Amino acid sequence: MKPRKVAILTAGGLAPCLSAAVGELIQQYSEASPDTELICYRSGYKGLLQGDSIQVTPDMRAQAGILRRYGGSPIGNSRVRLTNVDDCVKRGLVKPGQDPRAVAAKQLKKDKVDVLHTIGGDDTNTAAADLAAYLKKNGYDLTVIGLPKTIDNDIMPVRQSLGAWTAAEQGAKFFQNVVSEHGASSRMLIIHEIMGRHSGWLTAATTRDYFRFVDAGLFVPGLGHKEESWSVHGVYLPEMEFDLPAEAERLRSVIDRLGNVNLFVSEGASVETVIAEMTARGEPIERDPFGHVKLDKINVGAWFGKRFATMIGAEKVLVQKSGYFARSAPANDADLVLIGRCVEHAVECALRGESGLIGEDENDSGRLRPIEFSRVKGGKEFDVRTRWFQELLVRTGQKSARKRKAS
Repeated sequence: MKPRKVAILTAGGLAPCLSAAVGELIQQYSEASPDTELICYRSGYKGLLQGDSIQVTPDMRAQAGILRRYGGSPIGNSRVRLTNVDDCVKRGLVKPGQDPRAVAAKQLKKDKVDVLHTIGGDDTNTAAADLAAYLKKNGYDLTVIGLPKTIDNDIMPVRQSLGAWTAAEQGAKFFQNVVSEHGASSRMLIIHEIMGRHSGWLTAATTRDYFRFVDAGLFVPGLGHKEESWSVHGVYLPEMEFDLPAEAERLRSVIDRLGNVNLFVSEGASVETVIAEMTARGEPIERDPFGHVKLDKINVGAWFGKRFATMIGAEKVLVQKSGYFARSAPANDADLVLIGRCVEHAVECALRGESGLIGEDENDSGRLRPIEFSRVKGGKEFDVRTRWFQELLVRTGQKSARKRKAS
């Protein structure tokens, strides 16, 4: 039975897939089930709690393909945890004594929504699954179909999350300009901080894409325009174990020879050490509604810069973060293909009334299917023993990487 009414929301941080996925969903429904009514909740779960939605008109349906050209989310995002009652009350999303899940459920019933599409990470999609379970207990059947969005590419058991390829490509593009600063001062240390709380996949993939730029370039060594000065001399991920003094000794020889050092650092690398030092100094550790440490307040890149600068004798340190640049980009061609495949399957599942997170299931030979929400988790580690990453480290001069021991 075709759904009478479908709702769409995007939530969490931005990724280079949200705009395209919203547009693709509108187009796919317009073709497969043109009589199905479509609404979009503004600003994710915030809009759902407040009953703030957009009715998708025929004109919007006709123009939806334009959204592929843009980054961000046309319908807005927010970070709201429906089970964090205190935070929802504090932000004025519900009244004291109200259960956010009950408020959301009441709104979905009021709007007569049959299918809810959530485009977000593990928090967004597991929250949707909890909401569906809550509704079912209260006699209301809701089909929930998630699409896996995160530039970290760390959703289990999804092989490739939407937007991650684009974020890596854009991070590499960002550094292509920043690296030019290596000639602006003698003994320059440039640190490129890249998003990735638990997983170093994005940092690794960004480094790989940046090396493609270096490999495609032409250099004039006689004028000091050396390929090695434009290269990457160190990569540091949350999953990696490394000896700081030994790395500093290696990098000192690089800066002595070249006059500069370029490092790619995941924002989650050594974060436990930074937090421990901040706690010891009595500094507050800020967290988001999901309990995650706000990494932009931790500044791992600055910590690496401060430690390495003294040890390698750098005269100037430049820390640059590509996160907002990369995550706000429009989807590239590879991601658009993946988005199209996932959305097509999502609509097919909606028409069958089948819930799940649409993705390539790593535990099912990479088959594209609606993955059970009970199996969805965040924080998937990047395997530093992956061959292409080990080969990449040889180019940086690190030779190899050891997997970090579990704490």
